[in-house]
Amino acid sequence: MNLLAIETATESCSAALSVDGHIIERSEIAPRRHAELILPMIESLLAEAGIARTQLDGIAVGRGPGAFTGVRLAIAVSQGLALALDIPVVPVSSLAALAQDAPVSEASILAVIDARMGEVYAGAFRRGADGLAEAIGEESIGKADALSLPQSIQWSIVGTGWDAYRDALTSRMPAPPVFADGACYPQARAVAALAAPQFAAGRGVAPEQALPVYLRDKVALTLEEQRMR
Repeated sequence: MNLLAIETATESCSAALSVDGHIIERSEIAPRRHAELILPMIESLLAEAGIARTQLDGIAVGRGPGAFTGVRLAIAVSQGLALALDIPVVPVSSLAALAQDAPVSEASILAVIDARMGEVYAGAFRRGADGLAEAIGEESIGKADALSLPQSIQWSIVGTGWDAYRDALTSRMPAPPVFADGACYPQARAVAALAAPQFAAGRGVAPEQALPVYLRDKVALTLEEQRMR
């Protein structure tokens, strides 16, 4: 199976190509340059693998949550390519992709992306028997010090929300995390890994059914809200 994956929901712009399970990738921390970088990344991957676009069997895409512009870009690019090639798409949670890069351990995984405006996008996960991140609760957005977590003794934390709100997040846990990385971003290689079983099971969707997940319905504080902070 030749599977292309795209993830642009955060400051990291990444693309990955899985050819019969072997993954090659491109990734760059490049705020506001994702639209400039993503298509050249894809062409570079195809050239390295020696395959044409028409040899792709499916596209996996990070559906968000994350930056509105980045989420829309990933969805638009995946839809456009999939429509042109008449191939299915598997949308993957960007928080799940983030959790996938946490160290393999018995600890539950908290994936947190800094959502600005004093809030975090958050999702709780555990490692399944197949090594893939599985959700153990609903994804959410809210104040870090009001985050509701499933019961767990040990946590690993990944994502920019940790660096932004570590004290508040720690206060929501029964003990300090066993691992924490605030410089971790969701990557296309993880999107590909999470999507592969879905494609194998025939669970890809038509391009127009690959929809973004924002969680938030506003992108900035009002002037009054800013004055009250």
